[in-house]
Amino acid sequence: MADRPEGNAAKGDNRPKLSLHVPEPKFRPGDTVDFSHIDVPEAGSMARPDEACDPGEMRDMAFGLVRVLGDDNKAHGPWDPKLDADTLRTMLGHMAMTRAFDERMFRGQRQGKTSFYMKCTGEEATSISASMALAGDDMVFPSYRQQGILIQRGYPMIEMINQIYSNKGDKLKGRQLPIMYSSREHSFFTISGNLATQTPQAVGWAMASAMKGDSRIAATWVGEGSTAEGDFHSACTFATVYNAPVILNVINNQWAISSFSGFAGAERTTFAARALGYGLAGLRVDGNDALACYAAEQWAANRARANAGPTLIEFFTYRAEGHSTSDDPSGYRSAQERDEWPLGDPVMRLKSHLIAIGEWDEERQEKMDLEAAEHVKKVTKEAEANGILGHGLHHPFRTMFEDVFEELPWHLKEQADQAVRERETKFPEGLPAKGVQG
Repeated sequence: MADRPEGNAAKGDNRPKLSLHVPEPKFRPGDTVDFSHIDVPEAGSMARPDEACDPGEMRDMAFGLVRVLGDDNKAHGPWDPKLDADTLRTMLGHMAMTRAFDERMFRGQRQGKTSFYMKCTGEEATSISASMALAGDDMVFPSYRQQGILIQRGYPMIEMINQIYSNKGDKLKGRQLPIMYSSREHSFFTISGNLATQTPQAVGWAMASAMKGDSRIAATWVGEGSTAEGDFHSACTFATVYNAPVILNVINNQWAISSFSGFAGAERTTFAARALGYGLAGLRVDGNDALACYAAEQWAANRARANAGPTLIEFFTYRAEGHSTSDDPSGYRSAQERDEWPLGDPVMRLKSHLIAIGEWDEERQEKMDLEAAEHVKKVTKEAEANGILGHGLHHPFRTMFEDVFEELPWHLKEQADQAVRERETKFPEGLPAKGVQG
């Protein structure tokens, strides 16, 4: 290949040298945290546009912040969904159960019972409150931090734990990474470890629903870092071109596994502003305000059902703990961030709201938390009877070749026969007592 010509600077050109910008978070380990640069508007100050309005009328909604719960723990403004106390207590109960589930599964991973787990601490409202605003049969296409949706929709917890342990009770037969659940019966699409694949899938499903004249809409969840993936942008294009009845929920929790949101574009603008270039309706919402999350999702769902178009929602929140059990956030962010986060904790804020309106108290909260922890403990023991990581209680060996093809093709039949012969050669007297079932 021919040598490239020398740069202009080498020829004495007086044009300035170019420089590359590399995003850098404001706080690193050991730094004092100051979130005063985050504009937190007064609760109730954002207008609530008509659900069928033109996206062009919503420009300011992509840069503001929809908030309902104020510093007085009361609901304010036009976005107040005016939920009754029983619904709010149910919402709080799902959050308490999800948090108890996270704690137990995290501990199980540390004890070697599973290889992997991811908490959603601090983000519960973005999944639980949002999913409560949808119909139970609306199709959801989650990412890997929306376990609260399954809990809210009544999916048996033992099935979740069986999947995490990849034991003999795992309906997915150990073929998925722990926490990547799937339930057709609960309209919960299979979680994928490949980032953002769920977004075009959700749009495609919504398009098919519209083509069939169905009444169900789709909603998908994706982290802010994943919006840099091409799949996300393809999804936005198809959603707006075909007016798909879909909600694109972007969970901006400030951090990917070890890089902050600036690498996905947060330094330049909001993630809700991505909607503007596509002609999508865009909302930016306080992701730690359970009432605001519910109201925004309900608004977008009503818009989709009215054939008024798709919506992109940025839930502005904070990942309170590590990205996963394979992550140590103390290596890349200040330990003060969690306590200094200006939007607080979604569970505490909802609890405080119920107390403020005279529908709850600390004693009942303590009882709820204890009952949730005891329930998770009980179900975990039941699941552990089906086996845990490395203890041999897994699905029979033959199931490796099942459930993919209606009729097994010849080359897989040959591989299956070869695998059986190798096992018989290795274990001529049968499998060891703690070996894999045959």
